[in-house]
Amino acid sequence: MDSRLPLRSRMALLLTLYVCQGLPTGVFTQALPAILRTYDVPLTVIGMSGLLAMPWALKFLWAPFVESHFLPRIGQRRSWILPMQLMGIAALVLIALFDPYRLASTAGVREFFVLMFLVNLFAATQDIATDGLAVRTLDFHERGFGNGVQVAGYRLGLIIGGGLLLYLIGAWDWQLSFLGLAGLMLLLTLPVLHFREPAPLPRTTRPLRWWQVFTSFFARPGLKGWLVVLVTYKAGESLGSAMVKPMLVDMGQDLRQIGLMVSLVGSFATLVGALLGGWLTTIIGRYRAIIGFGALQALGVGAYVLLSWRHDQGYPVDLVLVYGINALEHFVSGMAMAALLTAVMDLSRPDHAGADFTVQVSILAIFGGSFYLGAGFVAEALGYSGYFLLSGGLALVLLWPAAIYCRRLPWLVGGGVSGENARP
Repeated sequence: MDSRLPLRSRMALLLTLYVCQGLPTGVFTQALPAILRTYDVPLTVIGMSGLLAMPWALKFLWAPFVESHFLPRIGQRRSWILPMQLMGIAALVLIALFDPYRLASTAGVREFFVLMFLVNLFAATQDIATDGLAVRTLDFHERGFGNGVQVAGYRLGLIIGGGLLLYLIGAWDWQLSFLGLAGLMLLLTLPVLHFREPAPLPRTTRPLRWWQVFTSFFARPGLKGWLVVLVTYKAGESLGSAMVKPMLVDMGQDLRQIGLMVSLVGSFATLVGALLGGWLTTIIGRYRAIIGFGALQALGVGAYVLLSWRHDQGYPVDLVLVYGINALEHFVSGMAMAALLTAVMDLSRPDHAGADFTVQVSILAIFGGSFYLGAGFVAEALGYSGYFLLSGGLALVLLWPAAIYCRRLPWLVGGGVSGENARP
């Protein structure tokens, strides 16, 4: 993407690419828990579906290869984005041909998990190239809003691939729903298909091997503490979000109701939250945004305690309350992620933009996914009320690393610094 293009054009192309990443991810994070629970799959197995996120967690292993190997005639980033998009579409078509009644068997769940793993592998690899494109082409003062667009696009894809897909499966047909998802992904591929990427910038350093990406990045002053922030910032939110859909199914909500909640209410709240959070990050500074939005994120996760407590007490389901709490959780989560990714982008070195961005978000995915894996066991042990109380409390307590270590990075605290000298 040429940085001389108007900001609106750059944002629009990035938006389509991040929506494409979110579409398949939404299937396994948003739709799959509810689908599996509908077929009486145990909570422990649903929690283990977090293993499907492994490509997102481990993509830093092949990020240097993606950055350094490409076809100049096609473009450094398009060489990877286009084939990954097409293979992801093909995998979604195979899922459309899968018989959902087979999910009632262990073998059927295993086969479905393999297909979803491939979809995530293709999307995660596309993400490496897309992140490098974004880091290179957004200036310091554009990154707050740019990451708001990134989070909004990704979360919109999550909601379409999760909530809207659930609604269509419940009201329409499994095969047609997944074919529609594949068709939408193909449509969103057209902008990058017609885009002519300029020649890559000359490298000032040699390409890094995978272990050098990690060691050289965190060897810079102040970034060992940033590693702790990446490990802890989204842990409580990741734990809490894993059991929202199973809880709603156990409360008697059908797939159409859950899908409507996520696709309509959740989509609007996420988009507004991410865009507002990205804009406010530029206004109030990175540090205040990370801490303030992180506290609101803990409140959003903990609010689900009210729903589970009312259900335990025998109160009828209040859909207005369900939709309101879901909207709150999506809204503040979008704000927090926009602030965090702005800092992640600031720390990415121009010569290794995709690899640096990737290693940071991989750490987020690894530790977020580890909490997801144990979610079913914790929920069965504590019940939903205790589970969401623990999740919200954990999200709040684990803000202390951000409060401590982010203060040691002056460019984060000040928020108004621009240019390369602002980076540690």
